[in-house]
Amino acid sequence: MGENGAGKSTLLKILSGNYAPTTGSVVINGQEMSFSDTTAALNAGVAIIYQELHLVPEMTVAENIYLGQLPHKGGIVNRSLLNYEAGLQLKHLGMDIDPDTPLKYLAIGQWQMVEIAKALARNAKIIAFDEPTSSLSAREIGNLFRVIRELRKEGRVILYVSHRMEEIFALSDAITVFKDGRYVKTFTDMQQVDHDALVQAMVGRDIGDIYGWQPRSYGEERLRLDAVKALGVRTPISLAVRSGEIVGLFGLVGAGRSELMKGLFGGTQITAGQVYIDQQPIDIRKPSHAIAAGMMLCPEARKAEGIIPVHSVRDNINISARRKHVLGGCVINNSWEENNADQHIRSLNIKTPGAEQLIMNLSGGNQQKAILGRWLSEEMKVILLDEPTRGIDVGAKHEIYNVIYALAAQGVAVLFASSDLPEVLGVADRIVVMREGEIAGELLHEQADERQALSLAMPKVSQAVA
Repeated sequence: MGENGAGKSTLLKILSGNYAPTTGSVVINGQEMSFSDTTAALNAGVAIIYQELHLVPEMTVAENIYLGQLPHKGGIVNRSLLNYEAGLQLKHLGMDIDPDTPLKYLAIGQWQMVEIAKALARNAKIIAFDEPTSSLSAREIGNLFRVIRELRKEGRVILYVSHRMEEIFALSDAITVFKDGRYVKTFTDMQQVDHDALVQAMVGRDIGDIYGWQPRSYGEERLRLDAVKALGVRTPISLAVRSGEIVGLFGLVGAGRSELMKGLFGGTQITAGQVYIDQQPIDIRKPSHAIAAGMMLCPEARKAEGIIPVHSVRDNINISARRKHVLGGCVINNSWEENNADQHIRSLNIKTPGAEQLIMNLSGGNQQKAILGRWLSEEMKVILLDEPTRGIDVGAKHEIYNVIYALAAQGVAVLFASSDLPEVLGVADRIVVMREGEIAGELLHEQADERQALSLAMPKVSQAVA
């Protein structure tokens, strides 16, 4: 475990033969190993299951499993033998999949099983998983855990990299922590290690209450929704957020939180009602209308809708506000852009080699901070945060929370949607609970607890039965 940038993925790349170690050695079964490439690592029994799976969608399941070692005679692939051998590997994993099926027709959880079968086909004795559950459903995660436990029983070594502590505690016999590219500590007694000790080892300090909420005073009403409906929002939504207030939106999957956020930002259509900012009615038909009114969005789909992957950190921070700083109405003001990007990189502690680094190469937490830097470059009145800490390690979460509190202290109205209930209860001044596209109730920070929030969020019995 470790924060983003701690060196976890770099270590896996050394084990897989992608990187050569500058010092030290890799020892397997008492023998010092040196891997010139991934093939050498695989031949030594080391396989890595990356978050971004290395498979070919157009090829069959069997072809993916045995890619590079297809059984053949006289240059012709033995399809019967290929499918038979692949079927054995899939059966080993408890998977009922036709080996001759094109991979593209399988669910992402099944893709991952194919990747594991591919490792087993090469007789891997050491299998490392890098954030394997990021794109999986709860059912797929349960199946993955079942397979990992079976592989462990067979005597294989499992390395499991994740920022999700509940997964680490559920699977691990020991936990090793890295920070800033250095080894920190290994916990071997799982009965003695707890969440707080692990966090302290990861961040290098005791961060106490990770949420750090404190009571604050609010100003006048800044954002008001009057009977607003949007695509995916079943009933009219009415709520208000005051200047300096953080309102949390909580609800189960399908509650309508993200749909409401997208509608407010102009990503989808508002079909009824009126939005007001500072008591003035706002007509929002596209994102530029929301930005002009001072309302910004950090979207749930960070990689698809938040960042521009093939552009630099500098461009991603400046992309929205640069229109205000062009020279002569058409020439980019490079001096302003460099200064603005550098300022936000420093103030938000964005970990990057430089402003010209492609944002796609940054961790999720640093990408999110760059998106926040983009909106800090604007005249912000309202910020909409949709799952702002999803896929982010605990240290980066703490930094994001501090940015949210700083925005509230400056008078920004914060509407904060999250499926992480402890996070909503820990950060928001007031919690609005949504259920199936409507508001089910509100709770104040000082009075709210998980039981109350979940009770409001659960579908009504009559609706669930129907």
